[in-house]
This record gives sequence, structure tokens and C-alpha cells, in this order.
Amino acid sequence: MIKQISFKHGWFYYYRVHEPKTKQLCETFPELISYLYDTFDNCPNDYFQVEPRSSHLKFPLNQLNLTDVNNHEVCNLTKLGLDKNSERYKSNHSKVQMFMLENDTNTIAIEVPLWLQPEELDTYKNLFNSENPLTGHIDLVRIENDKIWIWDYKPNASKEKYASTQVYFYAYMLSKRTGIPLEKFRCGYFDSANCYIFKPENHHLETIN
Repeated sequence: MIKQISFKHGWFYYYRVHEPKTKQLCETFPELISYLYDTFDNCPNDYFQVEPRSSHLKFPLNQLNLTDVNNHEVCNLTKLGLDKNSERYKSNHSKVQMFMLENDTNTIAIEVPLWLQPEELDTYKNLFNSENPLTGHIDLVRIENDKIWIWDYKPNASKEKYASTQVYFYAYMLSKRTGIPLEKFRCGYFDSANCYIFKPENHHLETIN
């Protein structure tokens, strides 16, 4: 039911895909299905041994228009995951991710590897000051209302300064890897009490000098 593999990308990441839910929810996103499965066998692991990493980005992006959502279901699922998996896993990330993958009807994959080549973005060198590919791992991918939701679990979400930048680049990278337009993506980060969402299409990286 759950296909999984461990990648040593600096440290170990456990990439998992819930096969029945992926088949059911991604009928309109065959490119996403292809990417999720192809990555098990063809992930360029050497990219992940060097910077830049999306999780280390420390600059803000304008025009994202964050919305603070009260009582979002991902917050409730987080509470349940922390409780139900309290003895099963050591890290809170694993407690939340695995609970949602196994029990949430919309979560299809966790720790999804991503990368972006410098030539795939005109302003790449100005943004990252590097010729290495940008890499990252999405905490949670959910499908809802014909949108691909990119979620990042942040235990202190209300104090995050650059989480939206990190999640934006996850969406941007997955858009590039699959060819699915950015307009089909939605982004968010959350903990058990707070949830912030935005539309990545509202920002245009190509305009950065």
C-alpha cells in the first residue's frame, strides 16, 4: 500500500508514496504520478550532497499574500499524529507525516525529493549565488479540489520568517520537474495550532534582479 525508499541526502530521508490514494486522487495529474514513481529509481542523489538547499534559504519573497487559517484540518491532523504516534517515532516530523500518510484521505506522499537546475531559472545565480542545483524534500503532498498542495510542518509555525520562501521553492521545483503549471499548486506551513497558506502563482521569480 505504501511504497518507500531511504535516501542518504546528507542524512536519511524516508520517501514514501501511498499508492492507492495516489492512483485515486491524481487522475488529472498523470505527470505527478510519473514523477513520484520515477524518483524511486532515478533520483540524482549527488545533487543533494551540496548547497543550496531550500530549507536553508533565508530571504523573504514578496507578493505571496499569506493567509492565516483558523482551525485548519492539517492542524487537527497534527494533534492526532503527535498523540497517536507518540511512542512509534522519535521525531515529531515522523509522527505527523506518517499519521497523515496513513490516515488522511488527501495526503499521497511524504519527504518527496526535488531539484532545480540553474538553467531552469533566469535569476538563479542572483538568488542562490551558486552553480549547484537547488534541492529539497517536501514534507507532505496533498491533493484537494484539483490542486496539488505542498505542505511543510513547522513546530513553531507562528515564529517562522522564511518558511513561505522554502515552500514556494518546493512548489516551483515540482512544477519544473512535472511540467504542471504553478497555478495548479497551493502552498502552506503549519503546526498543531497555526496554519498559513498562499498561492505560489502570485510571485514571479523572473522579475527579480
